[in-house]
Amino acid sequence: MADSKLAIVVLAAGQGTRMKSSTPKLLHKLAGVTVVSHVLATARSLEAAHVVAVVRHERDRLVEVIEVDLPEAVIVDQDDVPGTGRAVELALQAIPSGFAGEVLVLNGDVPLLDADTLTVMINRHRSGDAVATLMTTSLDDPSGYGRIVRGADGALEAIVEHQDADATVLAIAEVNAGIYLFSVAALRDSVSQLTTDNSQSEKYITDVVAILRASGSDVAAHEIAHAWKVEGINDRAQLATAAARLNALIVRGWQLEGVTVIDPATTWIDLQVQLAPDVEVRPGTQLLGATVVATGAVIGPETTLVDCEVGAGATVKRTDATLAVIGTNASVGPFSYLRPGTYLGDDGKIGTFVETKNARIGVGSKVPHLSYVGDATIGEASNIGAGTIFANYDGVTKNSTNIGSHVRSGSHNVFVAPVSIGDGAYTGAGAVIRKDVPAGSMALSVAPQRNMDGWVEKNRPGSPAADAAADKAADA
Repeated sequence: MADSKLAIVVLAAGQGTRMKSSTPKLLHKLAGVTVVSHVLATARSLEAAHVVAVVRHERDRLVEVIEVDLPEAVIVDQDDVPGTGRAVELALQAIPSGFAGEVLVLNGDVPLLDADTLTVMINRHRSGDAVATLMTTSLDDPSGYGRIVRGADGALEAIVEHQDADATVLAIAEVNAGIYLFSVAALRDSVSQLTTDNSQSEKYITDVVAILRASGSDVAAHEIAHAWKVEGINDRAQLATAAARLNALIVRGWQLEGVTVIDPATTWIDLQVQLAPDVEVRPGTQLLGATVVATGAVIGPETTLVDCEVGAGATVKRTDATLAVIGTNASVGPFSYLRPGTYLGDDGKIGTFVETKNARIGVGSKVPHLSYVGDATIGEASNIGAGTIFANYDGVTKNSTNIGSHVRSGSHNVFVAPVSIGDGAYTGAGAVIRKDVPAGSMALSVAPQRNMDGWVEKNRPGSPAADAAADKAADA
C-alpha cells in the first residue's frame, strides 16, 4: 500500500568530476544496474506518494534511465544556484501544496542504502516529536565528515563540519550520513531561509538542520550500525569497493537459496540474474545481465554468461557466451565462444574451441571441436566433424546453411552458404560443399591423389628425409 504521508527527493544533479569519465557518475554500473537505479529501486520499495528527482549535469541521459526505472517520478531541473539545499528547495515546488507528510532526501550516489533501513528511521521519526531526523553512522576514520555533537541526554545538538571542529569535536566518530527526513512544513519554512553566504556560494541542506535547531525545533539523529550502507560513490575506487560489497551480499543470498558457489571471492553475479536451487557455480565465473540458470546446471570454472538461458542439468565450462540459450542436459566447452543468437537444443554439445553465431543447433546434435558455425540451422542428432567452417559471408551479404537431422559431416569441411544438407546425408573429410546435398547422399570433393616417386631424393638431396628414403629403398 502506498505511503500517502511520504514524499522522496532524489538528489541526482551532481557532476561527479572525480570519476574522470564521459559517463555520468550515476550511470556507472553496479551489479549490472546503474548507481542511480539502485536508489530509485529503494524509493520504489518505499511506495511514497510522491518522488521527485533533481537533475542537472547530463540531464537527458539521466532522465532516460529515471523514466524507465521509476516512470512516476517528477523530474526537476536544478538552476544555476548550486548546492543540495537549492536542489531540495526546487524539489519542494514539485510536491503538491496540500501534502502534509514527511520528505525523505536521498542521494543518488548512495546505492547500498536499503528500504528496510530507511523504514526503521521513518518509523522512529513518526513515533517522536522531532521535525527532522538525520541518519548518522560511526567511522573508524571520520576525517572530512561533519561530526554529530550530542548533548548529555543523547539528543542532537549540532552538526559541526570538519574544518570548523576543535580537537574535542574531531575526536567524535559519529558523522552525518547525508540522509534526511523532514516534516514538510518545517522544511518549506527553513529552506526558504537558506543563503549562499559561504565560501562555496552554495545553498547547503545541512544549513536547514542549523536553522531548525536555532528556532528551537527538535531534530533527531538516527545512527545505523553498518557504515557501508551510506557510503557514497565519488570515484572509481569507491565504485569498486561498493561493487565488491554488493556482490558479496548477492552471492551469499544465492547460497542461502540453495546455490553452491565454490569460491565467492572469484564469482560475480549481477542483480538481475536468476538461479535455481542446486545450481553449482565454479571459480572464476561471471553471471551477468538477465542470465537465468535452471536447477542442477553446473557453470564454470572461468565462464562468463551475459543475458543467457541455461537449462536444467547443463554444463558450461570455460566459455564466453552472450544472448545464448543452452538446453537441458546440454554441454558447452571448454573454450567455447557463443555469440548472440546461439540456440543449443537439449542434450546437444558445443565443444572445445567452437565459435557459434546466430546458430540453431537441434536436440542431441553436436559440434565437438575446432569449428565455426555462423548463420546456420542444424537439425536433430547430427554431428559436425572437427575443423568445420560454415562460410556464411560472401563479402557482401550473410547467407545461411541448413543442416538436416542425423547428418554426419566429415572433418575439415567447408559449407559455402547458401547451401542445404538433407536428412541422413554424409560428407567426406576435407569436402568443400558448394551445392545442396540430397537426403541420404554422400558428398565428396576429392581430387585424384598423385604420388611423385623419387621427388625427395631429387629435390632435397642430402637431407635427413632423403637419407631415410634411401635407407628404406636399400632395405627393400
